[in-house]
Amino acid sequence: MVVRGLFPLLALTFSLVSASPAARYSVKARQSITTLTTTQISAFEPYAFYASTGYCSPSTTIDWSCGANCEANPSFIPVASGGDGVDVQFWFVGFDPTLNTVIVSHQGTTVDTIIPVITDADFFLEPLDSSLFPGVSSGVEAHNGFAGDQADTATDVLAAVEETMAAHGATSVTTTGHSLGAALSLLDALYLSIQLPGTTVNYMGFGLPRVGNQAFANLIDATLPNRVAHVNNKEDPVPILPGTFVHPSGEKHIMDSNAWVACPGQDNPSDECSTGDVPTIFEGDLDDHDGPYDGVTMGC
Repeated sequence: MVVRGLFPLLALTFSLVSASPAARYSVKARQSITTLTTTQISAFEPYAFYASTGYCSPSTTIDWSCGANCEANPSFIPVASGGDGVDVQFWFVGFDPTLNTVIVSHQGTTVDTIIPVITDADFFLEPLDSSLFPGVSSGVEAHNGFAGDQADTATDVLAAVEETMAAHGATSVTTTGHSLGAALSLLDALYLSIQLPGTTVNYMGFGLPRVGNQAFANLIDATLPNRVAHVNNKEDPVPILPGTFVHPSGEKHIMDSNAWVACPGQDNPSDECSTGDVPTIFEGDLDDHDGPYDGVTMGC
């Protein structure tokens, strides 16, 4: 199902719907794209299940019993959860002894909900909250909706991560999510890196929209070097939005052939990567947003 004509809202400006950062990159960047092995692809699967689990409504006992996606990581030890799925996205924190990392995940949302959020005429870039991100320049800006949602749960998530690390002797944290959940988890990855110096923080996102400006993308690259991976599925239009924002490095793009490629740099313009493959939202396909990501389709 191609998006053409479905969302008049998306025609606000060409800058909103186009993958505009593409012009910045060199031929060398295009030539250094590599194909992931089956083993490398399989390493994303448990995180895809956690990203999908974020859609599930957590009970007071954190009973993940919504189905196969929520039961796919049976060794997971839940510690805390929150949100109401309406005003505040569901979130959860726990420990995966198989992966030997603390897991942080936020609820995603459907493609027909996330696109209007990203392109709403009322959105704007704003500096990160200095109380949550001390020392970060005011020139580092993020989508106000994403930043506000992350701020709503930040201190609770931090407390839960600290509790989990202490209980399990963990030194690694991995944040993950899909769609809106991917955006919130990227902000969490930066936040936790600042709040927990000495902790190895990794990020695994799926169907990630662009979260902030060039300075934000540069800060993510500098703070989490080679520890960010965001997976984009085929012609999913969400990862190219908003066109005026910039992705950090770390894109993995699932091709129409189902091969996965690693796209170096920020918003690599090759047609093997999202920015080049989906030059405008009108050439995207909404059905690709939920996956599958190595067989994992998002949603509870």
